[in-house]
Amino acid sequence: MSKFEDTSTFPNEVYKETVLAPLFDASKTTFADYHFRVNLAHCIMLTEQGILSEDQGRDILNALVEIENDLDLSALEYTGEVEDYFFYVEGELIKKLGPDLAGRLHTGRSRNDIDHTIFKMHLLDLSAVLLTELNQLIATLLRIAEEGKSTIILAYTHGQPAQPTTWGHYLGAFIENLQRDVDRITLGVSTADLSSMGAAAITTTGFPLSRERMAELLGFSAPLENSYGCISSVDYVTGLYSALKVMFVGIGRFIQDLAQRTSFEAGHIYVPNEFVQISSIMPQKRNPVPIEHMRLLSSLSIGHCDTIVNTMHNTPFTDMNDSETEVQAAGHKVFETGSRLLRLLNEFMAAVRIDEDKIAADIGKTCATVTEVADSISRIEGISFREAHEVAAQMAKLVAQENISLETINHSQFSLIYKDCTGSETTIDAAKLAEIGSPGHFVSVRTLTGGPAIPAFEESLKKYTATAINQSNQNVAFFERLLGARELLGTEVQKRTGAPLKRGGGSDG
Repeated sequence: MSKFEDTSTFPNEVYKETVLAPLFDASKTTFADYHFRVNLAHCIMLTEQGILSEDQGRDILNALVEIENDLDLSALEYTGEVEDYFFYVEGELIKKLGPDLAGRLHTGRSRNDIDHTIFKMHLLDLSAVLLTELNQLIATLLRIAEEGKSTIILAYTHGQPAQPTTWGHYLGAFIENLQRDVDRITLGVSTADLSSMGAAAITTTGFPLSRERMAELLGFSAPLENSYGCISSVDYVTGLYSALKVMFVGIGRFIQDLAQRTSFEAGHIYVPNEFVQISSIMPQKRNPVPIEHMRLLSSLSIGHCDTIVNTMHNTPFTDMNDSETEVQAAGHKVFETGSRLLRLLNEFMAAVRIDEDKIAADIGKTCATVTEVADSISRIEGISFREAHEVAAQMAKLVAQENISLETINHSQFSLIYKDCTGSETTIDAAKLAEIGSPGHFVSVRTLTGGPAIPAFEESLKKYTATAINQSNQNVAFFERLLGARELLGTEVQKRTGAPLKRGGGSDG
């Protein structure tokens, strides 16, 4: 008993406006369907366990379905008469059934385990869609990489031209990165894929619940073991959003590379008109603006991920509002911006083309094949790499002075350079000299595992394709399990009430 006289009534008006009403709105717009499904599943489980009689279970299910069917969520406003959406639904149930029967639905559970369960359910649905879009992007890149396995491009290091490779080989590095992202995200999802129902407030309950049955009815792979962890461990949030952040960082770096390669100065990638915007004042401009939007979407997604993970920093290892409705809703922005990014990148990559002529000219001007020239001279002549490197360096100086390429260097000039550097006559003839300076030769001899030569890259493609098929099949199975749980729940409700359950319930999950 407080020693202070308190004549106030809940809720404080400002608290209502700043916290309770926004939370209520988030619950009704985002989590209402999941809340409905948890109520149905819990009622079925209580009936199966003999905690409710068949008649009690049937009456509660009928009332829940009636409430759901009659509910106009868009018109529902928070009045402050109840604390939150949970108590609103419970209040409607009491109106239909009375406090005794309606109150039995909450046997053996708490808002603590309910909340974390519905948060996880929504994350599973969002993740299944995002993984589908990510797998689609990988499939598109695999097709483009196959088509571009012999299309030579110029690879850069430190922002400067370095060596020739192929468009397919370059995309292969990005494909590998994205497939590791799929694994990281899937691992993050696996933590969310464990039901908190049955933990009740903290320590479970003395009622003989079936946590396994609840997990099955709600689409989870299993219950999360420790009941304290069910309401305090938020690594299902931090782990998933950390994995998503890693993906967006990688995609952002790739997009920044696209910006450089499509620039006027490089011009190695042609962007079709459908992705080009013009200047309002400079008629010559062809602005590949979607690249900037993709870079922005990537950065926004990273920021949203950071918001969620950083919000969990230095919070207590217990049930807390910091990890609940408001931060969960904020995290969903990641999936919105991320989906837009993946869809746009998929379409953009399918449309762009490689300007092979421009690249060939730049390879010639930059002596990008000189590494292989030195390697070939060493192998053919049997001299040390350091001697061969000096020959190649002198050749590169000549190319720069005379504005030619390594492929077109005069054989007699090469012979003089070779003799000056080694004291011997070269055995390399003019045809061989032109060959070892060509981009095609540079690529073709790089047959080691992971290299750009067609035989090596085709082996890599086989691995990427097998991984992509396996990852896609896993996600399809994941999707089917989530949808199957909805169908199972509907079947169990219809079996007890005789009426089909409207799919989705209060909101489209």
